[in-house]
Amino acid sequence: MGKTIIEKIIQLHTNEEVSPGKIVWMDLDIRSARDFGGANVVKNYEREYGDQRVADPEKTFFTFDLVAPAKTLKYADNQQICREFAKKHGIKIFDVDMGIGSHVLMEEGLALPNTTVVGTDSHLNILGAVGCFGQGMGDVDITFAFRTGKTWFEVPETLKVIINGKFNYPATAKDLTLFILKNLGTEKALGKAIEFYGEAIENLSIAERITLCSMVTEMGGIIGFTSFNQKRLSELKDFIGKDIEPVKADQDANYSEIIEIDIEGLTPHVAVPFSPSNVKDVSDLRNIKIDSGFIGSCTNGRVEDIELASKILQGKKIRQGVRLVIVPATKRVYKKLLEKGIIEILFKAGAIILNPGCGGCAEGHAGLTGRGEVQISTGNRNFAGKQGKGMTYLASPAVVASSCIAGEIINPNKI
Repeated sequence: MGKTIIEKIIQLHTNEEVSPGKIVWMDLDIRSARDFGGANVVKNYEREYGDQRVADPEKTFFTFDLVAPAKTLKYADNQQICREFAKKHGIKIFDVDMGIGSHVLMEEGLALPNTTVVGTDSHLNILGAVGCFGQGMGDVDITFAFRTGKTWFEVPETLKVIINGKFNYPATAKDLTLFILKNLGTEKALGKAIEFYGEAIENLSIAERITLCSMVTEMGGIIGFTSFNQKRLSELKDFIGKDIEPVKADQDANYSEIIEIDIEGLTPHVAVPFSPSNVKDVSDLRNIKIDSGFIGSCTNGRVEDIELASKILQGKKIRQGVRLVIVPATKRVYKKLLEKGIIEILFKAGAIILNPGCGGCAEGHAGLTGRGEVQISTGNRNFAGKQGKGMTYLASPAVVASSCIAGEIINPNKI
């Protein structure tokens, strides 16, 4: 019997025979911790291992992206605890100026195709966008990974999702992602890896793959992988700075289920409070006034995402009484936005542009909602209380930018 993508990657990192449901010990190429959970990793480590050295400092990293720079004493202390531990063990830190850790690991050529990466980030499976097996874990598991360079893992089953048809603007990769989530819900992929196939998938840019793979968590999945054509393999090489081709599933690989989804004629979609899977066509939402918008997060904080918003906002103004916060994913993204003049366009439209980082996804970030506030966001979660006491709708950068001009949730083709 052939192997799926996840089975092949795990097999490359263990001496045990890999099969779904089997628990194996797996070698880790990269182990990381964020400012959220990082201080606990340090405390666990010093309690359990004292002054023993980490397994391999060159493969161990801290990333500060959640509250960056620190705006509370707790986070200032946590980040400093990590800095001191890193200095002691010779560990590199991607500090508060660098941006979202998972994105930085890809940009820096650390999260590579066919490798294994763990960290204290629940959306580290976003690394599937570049063919890497990324996995978020608790601080105790990451502590063990720091010391040993290994972890145990139960090999998941794989769900094969075939996307039939193409999509065109005003539909975007975020709409594709939300539509897939609408069809899969949170049960069909629960605890499984997902492999996405189809012409629309093969044509996705790296930024668009990041959008799709970032919301596999919301689908209940372990990780998502996407098929590549030659053009996109070339883009992948440029993005990670290395010529490494992701492994492919065997023709006779075994899948738990094969699901086909037709996206022909895809329209902009919105996830309605309070679930990312509560997805509706934007045309079904009428007269929903908004107070604020957010463009950013690990899901939609790349240059393509923010540039798309700038094209809609250029020469226009954000509606009076509406706030739009934009947070680039990384320092590299921010630099590109400056070079292309996009920051100036956004500024003239009335947007608030913050330093790189996660942005308004959870308490502690900039851009949270107050009681009674309605927000339209490119984030990946809209659970009650997640972004504050208001109500958050999830949408593409195009829908968010257009809605901030109109003052209500609207289809971009109406602007």
